[in-house]
Order: sequence, then C-alpha cells, then structure tokens
Amino acid sequence: MIVLKTGRELSVMREACKISARALKLIGEAIEPGVTTAELDRIAEKFIRSCGATPNFKGYNGYPATACISINNEVIHGIPTAKRKIQNGDIVSVDLGALFEGYHGDNAATFACGDVSEEAKRLMDATRESLYEGIKMARAGGRIGDISNAIQSYVEARGYSVVRDFVGHGVGTSLHEAPEVPNFGVAGRGVRLMPGMTLAIEPMINIGKPQVKIMPDGWTVLTQDGSLSAHFEHTIAITADGPQIMTIA
Repeated sequence: MIVLKTGRELSVMREACKISARALKLIGEAIEPGVTTAELDRIAEKFIRSCGATPNFKGYNGYPATACISINNEVIHGIPTAKRKIQNGDIVSVDLGALFEGYHGDNAATFACGDVSEEAKRLMDATRESLYEGIKMARAGGRIGDISNAIQSYVEARGYSVVRDFVGHGVGTSLHEAPEVPNFGVAGRGVRLMPGMTLAIEPMINIGKPQVKIMPDGWTVLTQDGSLSAHFEHTIAITADGPQIMTIA
C-alpha cells in the first residue's frame, strides 16, 4: 500500500532527512587514506544520536552498523569494520539514514578518496547526474517508469550499466515502503505519481556488466565482473509544485 503523507508528516520527515544528509556529509568530509570504515561509522552514529534520532539501518534485518560503506567494486551494503582501511584512489559509497519522531530519512553518495582515476570520476559524475535526471521526472501525474527510464537512458548512453537486482523504494514510517522505484524501465508505465508520495531514488551504476553477487556475510554486494560501481540517493517528496529533495544538509 502506498502511503500519502500530510503536510505535518512531511515536516517531520524533512527533519529526519536533514539529519540523514548531515550525517552523510560528515562521513564524506572524514574520508581520507588510512581511516577505517568503522571510524566513519562511529562518526555517523554519534551525530545521528546527538540529534535525538536513531540510526535506522542499525539492527534492520540484523544489519550491524549505522552506515553501509562499500568500496570500489562493492555496490551496496558493505559492513564497516576496524580492519578495513580506505586507501588513496578508492571510491567509497556510503548509504545511511535516520529515524526521527517515527519517520525515516535515507540517502547515499559515492566519495573519492585522494587521487582517483579519471574512469572512476566519470562513473561517479554520471551516477550522480542520473539521480537528478530521475528526480526531474518525479512529477505528480507522471509514472514511476518516467523516473526509471530517465536514469537508465542517461547512464546507458554513456556506456554504463544499471544494477537490476536492487531498486529504490518508498519511504516514510517504514524504511522501505511501496512502491519500488527501479533504475530501469519504460516511460509512461508503472504506478502513477501523486502529491504526498515520498520516494528514495537511488541509482546503482556499474562501469562493467550489471550482474552482482552477494558475499558470504549475507550483506555485501559486489559487481560480478569486478568492475567499479557508484551509488547516489536522495529521499524526495512528490508535490503539486514538483519534486522536492528532502535529504539536504
């Protein structure tokens, strides 16, 4: 069931999203060669809790950390550890969110550590830009497929591939709500977009082929061919005046 949010609910949700966005920004600023993924995770958790919010990933289906931190060919759901140090040249995808007064925020970004390759920069730029292409199409009266097709068309025109095993989603009082928001599809198809809908749009884009595999830890998702992957995400609201990005720091 798709839940349409009231103005009051959107107001609370914007605060959850702001906390999520600020936590993501803090991690991005702390990324440097030699820092461990566990250190980054602690930064995010401390900040989220200081805001009177709760890290909404921690404990979700047994997930053990505040943030998912995925490096290079890891697509999503990388588990932070004290042994994993970020190296110069890595690209680091961070996905996290906050629960505030019963509402969730959810966002992600891929950050460059030091001197990354031109190939990696182009992938990150295309993935980020595809997110905004999708958001442009998140207009009342349109369809989910409009968002999906905009993302897919943008990245495939640049020679990249869209991960199909994982998709975006509705978000609100639950971290994952209806409807699903794929990063591939046909314009004019799918659920009709209505004011009050809140969506987490999150392209996951690979340099190589779209296929992925899950590691034995049951969480970490890798590109099957070992190619680099990037991930960007915003939580947005559909309004009569157009899409509004809520995960703004």
